[in-house]
Amino acid sequence: MLTPALKRPRSGRTRRIALAASIAGLMAGFLAVTTAPAAAAEVLVSQGKAATASSTEAAGAYLPAEAVDGNTGTRWSSTFAATQWFQVDLGAPTAVSRIAINWEAAYARGFTIQFSTNGSTFTQAYATTSGTGGQQSIAVSGTARYVRINLTQRALEAYGYSFWEFQVYAGDTPPAGTTRLLSYGKPAAASTWQNDVNCNPCSPDKAFDSDPASRWATSSTNGWVDPGWISVDLGATAQISQVVLQWDPAYARAYQIQVSPDNVNWTAIYSTTTGDGLKDVINATGTGRYVRMYGTARSSAYGYSLWEFSVYGTGGNPTAPPAQPADPTFPATRLVFSDEFNGPSGSKPDTTKWTYDPGVPQNGEVQYYTPNSENASMNGSGSLVIEARRQDYQGRQYTSHRMNTGNKFSVQYGRIEARVKVPKGNGLWPAFWLMGEDFLQGRPWPYNGEIDIMEVLGRNTSEAYSTLHAPAYNGAGGYGQKYATVDLSQDYHVWAAEWDSKGIRFFLDGRQVFDAAKETVENTRGPWIFDHKFYLILNLAVGGDFPGPIDATTPFPSQMLVDYVRVYQ
Repeated sequence: MLTPALKRPRSGRTRRIALAASIAGLMAGFLAVTTAPAAAAEVLVSQGKAATASSTEAAGAYLPAEAVDGNTGTRWSSTFAATQWFQVDLGAPTAVSRIAINWEAAYARGFTIQFSTNGSTFTQAYATTSGTGGQQSIAVSGTARYVRINLTQRALEAYGYSFWEFQVYAGDTPPAGTTRLLSYGKPAAASTWQNDVNCNPCSPDKAFDSDPASRWATSSTNGWVDPGWISVDLGATAQISQVVLQWDPAYARAYQIQVSPDNVNWTAIYSTTTGDGLKDVINATGTGRYVRMYGTARSSAYGYSLWEFSVYGTGGNPTAPPAQPADPTFPATRLVFSDEFNGPSGSKPDTTKWTYDPGVPQNGEVQYYTPNSENASMNGSGSLVIEARRQDYQGRQYTSHRMNTGNKFSVQYGRIEARVKVPKGNGLWPAFWLMGEDFLQGRPWPYNGEIDIMEVLGRNTSEAYSTLHAPAYNGAGGYGQKYATVDLSQDYHVWAAEWDSKGIRFFLDGRQVFDAAKETVENTRGPWIFDHKFYLILNLAVGGDFPGPIDATTPFPSQMLVDYVRVYQ
């Protein structure tokens, strides 16, 4: 739904490179299908263990044991008070690596996680005052027999706290000799780096932050030259087994992967003169504390740039990146958010779930989104009505409505669906979509990511669009699919996205219409930036670059009807 800001489309082919090379020599690469080494398996250590709590919501119900029973249909719930706690006894001191909390709607904004080996003396392992609920995964480190969560700030002031499951994991730290990611968060250096209005900042650390929407680039003033390089200090001597590069369009035609014991004397363990950008998975062996990409021939007049530079192997002094939530199993059945829009006729959208989003839109649209839900209400028959009107307002001649769940509900992974009836008419543009929640903290589009589950253009309601937008593919160059269907303006239809760490599958009325596979995107378009939380948006736009202009045949008022919105995990 947003204007292309950084459209840089290009074609490319998958490049997978496997190489076993001695430190003393260079060998040519060959194509092979590989994947990055998997992290060591974690072990769930809290299930079925003894649990206690400061209180329960009702006598004999919502017991602490119900949050460690492995059943996502049962839960612990506290009394309706601000200060509460929940604790699980693991039975023996355990090296804890992660806490996973599946919150009910009554989640905590503020809480701490504490560890104890004796049940009386506790140390703090984690603290937050900005919890967002949902399915939360918290990377921690320490030894504990007793794991306690102290709850201090409620999201719903009229209630207490509640979660379906409180899970403690161990074993994320692999034993010595196990291959793992070595480069996350480690000190980085480069020949030059860019810091200007076009790339601010594109410092070398951005290639090692496990954030595929940030990147390193050589300086635009003195770095568009050969050679150009970027290196990482692994903290100790390591045995390198694999390097993964996710290139920006400013990629290297010719480059080496080099290792060094001292950051002075470098030895190549891989070399190519036929680099084609996008994603390179390089199986190359070598030993060193420092690893460097050393570019000797640029692919264009620009410099060198990498979204991610990941080094795998053993040894070093690795730091574990933030843990990701577990993939849901589809069909997902646990309802974590819903609005059925069953209010009485004329009632407004629930402001505990939705934020009204007023103002002047983007994309050349002609409407004004009114501030107080003047253009949205329940129809009394179980649907939300979003209405576009011909109406003078704030210097514009048309009004409509846009609302989102920002700062109220966001989600990473699951099934997100809505049942919608769209309007017909030239220039009308209904949509159901998601934005990365970091947009609300100031990260600009498209670096936050956008997932368009449904867009329909009123000029042809017998086709629809599902699209992804990211720094390397956005606007008219977004990664998506247009698909033909029945006349969508004649009845309600269900649009859905099933999303996990492997990609996003899009559905219309139960039929898959588009499969955005993460690996395919990384190898053909650019980095996959959708492994974080997103919030939901509903709107009806009027006119604009994508749907085209309205005309004398466009009916006003026009209505987008939403039967429900649901999210399952």
